[in-house]
Amino acid sequence: MKLILASNSPRRRELLALSKIEFNIVVSDFLEEEVSSNPVETAEKFAFGKAESVFASLKDDKDYSVVLGADTVVFLDGEILGKPQNEVEARKMLKKLSGKTHTVVTGYCIISKDSKIIGNDQTKVTFNNLSDELIDEYISSGLYKGKAGSYGIQDGFPLVERYEGSLSNVIGLPTEKVVPIIKSFIK
Repeated sequence: MKLILASNSPRRRELLALSKIEFNIVVSDFLEEEVSSNPVETAEKFAFGKAESVFASLKDDKDYSVVLGADTVVFLDGEILGKPQNEVEARKMLKKLSGKTHTVVTGYCIISKDSKIIGNDQTKVTFNNLSDELIDEYISSGLYKGKAGSYGIQDGFPLVERYEGSLSNVIGLPTEKVVPIIKSFIK
């Protein structure tokens, strides 16, 4: 069996590479639309959509492939904070997160010809009180682009005070949960 990661995320690629599992990348054409107000439902739905679209495209390779899809959302005060479209959105999100605790939910879906596993992991993240100068510096770095909630915990800026749960989940893939499942598929 071979593993296919249905994601173009460099962070997911790095996390999966650390697990020493060989994999290929096939970027999903699934459109992330119809966001629910439920972060678990949204993350799992998008992870399934990504994995399913790639699995369906495999044709003859379905018998020998395992596809992993994942999606990460940031949830604060009843609102899902997705990926910002521009600097203005990123600044608004970072100001909302400043000094507060939010939840990062990563949904995952693993599909093979015989099985489909859908799950999620959740991590509580508390932000430092962010100054306008720090927000401006972070946005100027461009590191907010393509990231749920407009930030990466691994980016080297003092945004986060603490987190409770999986760090890899906040980065984009809860490897503690996902890697053992994948290994059971590709043994």
